[in-house]
Amino acid sequence: MILFASGRTDIPAFYSNWFINRVKAGFVDVRNPFNPKLVSRINFSDVDLIMFCSKNPLPMIDKLDVLKVPVLFHVTITPYGKEIEPNIPDKRLIIEGVKKLSIKLGADNVVLRYDPIFLSDKYSVDYHIRAFDKLCKRLNGYVNKIIISFMDEYKNVRSNKNILKYQRFTHDDYKMIGEAFSKSARENGMSVQTCFEDEDLTEYGFVKGECLSRELAYILTGKKFKSSNVRKEKKCECVQMVDIGDYNSCMHMCKYCYANYDEKIVGSNFKMHDDNSSLLIGTIQSDDVIKVRSK
Repeated sequence: MILFASGRTDIPAFYSNWFINRVKAGFVDVRNPFNPKLVSRINFSDVDLIMFCSKNPLPMIDKLDVLKVPVLFHVTITPYGKEIEPNIPDKRLIIEGVKKLSIKLGADNVVLRYDPIFLSDKYSVDYHIRAFDKLCKRLNGYVNKIIISFMDEYKNVRSNKNILKYQRFTHDDYKMIGEAFSKSARENGMSVQTCFEDEDLTEYGFVKGECLSRELAYILTGKKFKSSNVRKEKKCECVQMVDIGDYNSCMHMCKYCYANYDEKIVGSNFKMHDDNSSLLIGTIQSDDVIKVRSK
């Protein structure tokens, strides 16, 4: 089993103590987002690999030694200001955190994410090209792969349209980004790829791959895993993972976020968090149905 921590919230940034407590306890409980009374119990003895995804890995770095299975870390760094990403620490600190992770885990186990990309008068194509090049230069030798994506019009994105002030991409926009990003990555010893994107940038030197492929999962664990069927309609071939996060619980409050689709309840959910609970948000109730998730 591959544990995903998480695509629904930033566990390393806000819930690292809780996560380590769950590792020590030997299991973690996860509510079904579509059927909240149904709870999956995951035993860490069944976990073969942990994939973290975070905008701020700093609180987790010194806790990783507790983990006894391979770890893959995806760290997202984007060039937006506080009006877009209100609660993300200084990006220079995050970059130093990526370097520490690379030294601890190895460059192949740390993936940089530059996503999502959106365009506005302030965040133009030229702005992104300069920011991406600077990021590649700062992480030369520490990161081998960068994954990018383009912003989708999720509910939260549409709600924050007046803040984001995003514009439509043109063919020339994609071409300029594709060529410039490929050049910056190549010059700094990195590959750059898309995953789960409609726009094909391979003609400009991009790799079209997965965030976590079956091949990489096999290299890290020695075991074979199925591809996920969650995004089958868009031909996503990422390996099947079990997400232990909760929606509407990330305090970064990024205005483009798909996981915080109702910002009004994020704060109340955060207050319901207990580092000693088996659940990320709230506690087990008497009428919850708990089912152990098999490998």
